Amino acid sequence: MKVAIGADHAGYALKEELRARLIERGHEVIDLGTRGPDSTDYPDYAAAVGRRVAEGSVDRGILVCSTGVGMSMAANKIPGVRAALAFNADEVRLTRAHNDANVLALGARYQNAESGLELIDIFFDTPFDGGRHQRRVDKITALEVTAGEDPEENQP
Repeated sequence: MKVAIGADHAGYALKEELRARLIERGHEVIDLGTRGPDSTDYPDYAAAVGRRVAEGSVDRGILVCSTGVGMSMAANKIPGVRAALAFNADEVRLTRAHNDANVLALGARYQNAESGLELIDIFFDTPFDGGRHQRRVDKITALEVTAGEDPEENQP
């Protein structure tokens, strides 16, 4: 799988471990930074990874910051990105199967290389279920162009 990976300073060490392990497992990894532990701004890396995913030049994206929250928030501003913050296997499996997530955000405070790699494997191996879930993903996609419209018009 071709994957873009990015992290801010708080996620740098974990990103480096995950990157190396993904390469060992035969994945093509595009490392979009950061390149060291000096303070950086997480939205820069979320945007870089998100854009690669949205344009289709990579299959999936991985983002790491202190909690994963900021990265997921920033990445989700890129049209076409469905970034999910997850902490356990069940969350990762469901966000792929039900939401067709294409970016996984991890919190370096809560994951180590082993647990992070386990979650990434699940993220890569779990297919999207489609079916009734496709309708919901389509509604998420529609929000990218209708975000300013009156929500009352779209109520069931």
